[in-house]
Amino acid sequence: MKILVVGAGATGGYFGALLARAGEDVTFLVRAARAAALSERGLRVVGRDEEWTLRPRLVTADELRGPYDLVLLSVKSTGLDRAMADVAPAVGPDTAVVPLLNGLAHIDALNARFGASAVLGGVAKVVTTLDDSGDIRRLAPLAHLTFGEQGVRDGTVSARVERIRKVLEGAGIDALVPADVLTAMWHKWVFITTFGAVTSLMRGTAGEVYDTEGGPALGPALLDETAAVAAAAGHPVPEEERAATLAVVSASGSPMVPSLYRDLAAGRPTEVEHLFGDLTARARALGVATPLLDLATLHLRVHQRRVED
Repeated sequence: MKILVVGAGATGGYFGALLARAGEDVTFLVRAARAAALSERGLRVVGRDEEWTLRPRLVTADELRGPYDLVLLSVKSTGLDRAMADVAPAVGPDTAVVPLLNGLAHIDALNARFGASAVLGGVAKVVTTLDDSGDIRRLAPLAHLTFGEQGVRDGTVSARVERIRKVLEGAGIDALVPADVLTAMWHKWVFITTFGAVTSLMRGTAGEVYDTEGGPALGPALLDETAAVAAAAGHPVPEEERAATLAVVSASGSPMVPSLYRDLAAGRPTEVEHLFGDLTARARALGVATPLLDLATLHLRVHQRRVED
């Protein structure tokens, strides 16, 4: 299978590196500066008692030729338009595009650009970051990909999804095909906005918030709001998913923060509109009150204006 990984950051870089290490035909589409750094240093994965380096096959947008069998699209939502333009030569009539973004607005954009038949739903759950050296640092054991056909609601696995799953599993990646991938995407959206709002509003780690007087009530209150939006949209969050989210945001002493908070703390742009603006707009359309989410959205928008000016 000919695979193109769009982006060699913390998420796409990690899964792409596993595929390349397993001997799959993997190319990374990267910007010129990242290509230069990777050519010099290699793509390095470190942390959690592992450290390994590979010399990946790299291509920049002006060099890209297609088509590819599988495109793993792992970029920030703020870079989606450019990424779609860059990757267009790689998408042929039989290409499967699997986006690994949070939220849902990108699905509409990808469908409009490449056709819904080319685009699968996808969810990445991995705790990694790029460190100051540009290495991919793994921070926790969680690492799996969930994906499937957009229109499937009963767990039917198409031939191309099965083929992709076998390739991923052959590289040691936990590859899950849910009954309804859009529901899985909603549930990840609930998690990431709950976690992001808790840490961003309070400007602290999950443990710092939870261990402060009044802090334990914030996570459950935000989860009630995000889950209510998902339920109103037809994707109720089951109790086990709620419990998993609460376990993350209600952990005493936990140093955990989401990537959105790391961007906020570092003074970088965030995905506020893709994650929070879209969710609160859907809440209003569905008649769901989200006062805490609205506050988090305003807080992040103020930051966004500051860093964009």
